[in-house]
Amino acid sequence: MAAMTALQSSMTSLSLSSNSFLGQRLSPFTIYPLPGKLTSNPCQIVVKLKQWERKECKPNSLPILHKMHVKVGDTVKIISGHEKGKTGEVTKIFKHNSTVIVKDINLKTKHMKSREEGEPGQIIKVEGAIHSSNVMLYSKEKNVASRVGHKILENGQRVRYLIKTGEIIDNAENWKKLKEEKKKTEVAVSA
Repeated sequence: MAAMTALQSSMTSLSLSSNSFLGQRLSPFTIYPLPGKLTSNPCQIVVKLKQWERKECKPNSLPILHKMHVKVGDTVKIISGHEKGKTGEVTKIFKHNSTVIVKDINLKTKHMKSREEGEPGQIIKVEGAIHSSNVMLYSKEKNVASRVGHKILENGQRVRYLIKTGEIIDNAENWKKLKEEKKKTEVAVSA
């Protein structure tokens, strides 16, 4: 106890003048004077941007959408990664970062919390995105993967075709099937 009171009395006996630096901000120019003249535009701080800030944007702040060689409904073969050699159908595309989701390929495990009290949590499998450069269009008839080409038919319609086989990918029947399936899934989700 005696040591504590002696310490307190010694602290109160110290007199701090008003021009002392305790509790005041120090300007960097008084401590570290810079040689030469100061610039009016100080150096900007480089910060690591978040994922959503790194997207290239147009002047109207919308993300730049990249052209893709695959469309929804195409049959593709995975040409690199741990799922290499597997084939599947494209179910969704993301044009802002050039990725696709292929049905039953690149499955990820997702741990879901319970939404209501008393309901147990779940562990579900979700399809992960694959970069579009890692997939190649695939012909089911000839069992071969090929690059895609574009040509104009006699009636003036521009279509995509497989370069190795010459098989036309974009035809009216495929688009009708896709639209019908999309309507069915929308009705099932809304019901």
